[in-house]
Amino acid sequence: MPGPVPNLRLDKGSRVAVIGGGPAGSFFSYFLLTMAGRAGLDIGVDIYEPKDFSQFGQCGCNKCGGIIYEALVQSLATDGIVLPPSVVQQGIAGYTFHTDEGIVRIKPPTDERRIASVRRGAGPCGAPALSVSASFDGHLLAMAQGKGARIVRDRVTGVAMIEGRPQVTSKSGISETYDLLVGALGVNSPDLALFEGCGTGYLPPTTSKAYITEILLGNEEIEKYLGDAMHVFVLDIPHLKFAAIIPKGEYATVCLLGLDIDQPLVDAFFRHPEVRGCFPPGWEPATARCRCFPSILLGEAEGAFGDRFVTVGDCYVSRLYKDGIGNAYRTAKSAAQTAFLSGISKRDFQKNYRPVCDAVARDNRFGIIVFAFTSLIKKLPLLRRGVVRMTHAEQAGSASPRMSAVLWDTFTGNASFRNILQRALHPVFLARLSYETLIGCVRRKDR
Repeated sequence: MPGPVPNLRLDKGSRVAVIGGGPAGSFFSYFLLTMAGRAGLDIGVDIYEPKDFSQFGQCGCNKCGGIIYEALVQSLATDGIVLPPSVVQQGIAGYTFHTDEGIVRIKPPTDERRIASVRRGAGPCGAPALSVSASFDGHLLAMAQGKGARIVRDRVTGVAMIEGRPQVTSKSGISETYDLLVGALGVNSPDLALFEGCGTGYLPPTTSKAYITEILLGNEEIEKYLGDAMHVFVLDIPHLKFAAIIPKGEYATVCLLGLDIDQPLVDAFFRHPEVRGCFPPGWEPATARCRCFPSILLGEAEGAFGDRFVTVGDCYVSRLYKDGIGNAYRTAKSAAQTAFLSGISKRDFQKNYRPVCDAVARDNRFGIIVFAFTSLIKKLPLLRRGVVRMTHAEQAGSASPRMSAVLWDTFTGNASFRNILQRALHPVFLARLSYETLIGCVRRKDR
């Protein structure tokens, strides 16, 4: 028979190692130290993060589009995390939805559903001479440090369980023993394999390739061609699920998401007339200095927690193609609450933390259906025309914003995929889409 489950808890003097100082690691440290401070419990938290988020280019960047929505900003503020104006690169007033059947501007369904763009590092390559915003990741890390976390600017080279406690070895050769180990690395880190040493059978999530580039246009060109809108594209390009151009001050961030994005797909995207219209005449993508093909999550990790070990954010699970920052916030907060209020055994994480992550994984199954519908729209011009006509009518005020709200929440990640799918399958929604598609077909034949 198996032995009794250990009753493991954080006590006075306990030490916690957080590997990764991105949003997930910083959020976890912030919440844990906040709760400990309120309870008068003195614990130590070391955040291992060799990357300097004040650096320009990829050495200070966490390879993310950097979009946050108003509901997340409000949730952060409720928890005492206020984003100063220097961190918010640009407010986004709406979306411009591009298809080869038409373009439509989508305003927020309500005044509260606003969005903002942030930078994960200090800025793109070559940006020091320009006015750039502070790093979002750097701001969160500084907040965790302000709560008492110690930042260890060293790369972790080894993790092992020694006599039931996690031991962390860094590149400098120093080994430290802790009471709890928190994995908060992104899926683009080559060090995820370290967590195999925790004895839980950890296997990283399945991933695919995306594409992100930063393009210097200047304030005048940004205002002229992009304005204060995030430009979203539904184009019939194989393997492309989602594409967006996001204004950020003097720069535009271009994000392509899908299944194994490669250079030929990137070239096809930038050659498309709808995309070319968002840039000045004669502009060529070869002028972009910052670009990468980062990994994005498609599944969830196995063995993501155990006694004295837990993973958060991308290390475990994330929303499909969406809301990586929001997911880091929710998983890190739940894991910190579990560790402090319940305990740090596998049983504690299984009971109190895993349900939060399982809910994300379940909702992603609905997300697969949502993006399958998006793929159908891409392949059927008549359906694309119906979507554009229906959205135009709603934005003109002649109909309730059913399509507009579905598109808005799909683009932002502001609602669950299940909720989005339920609204898209509502009889009134389907009837209106069918009507607009039929009218669009008839009028096209009459031309």
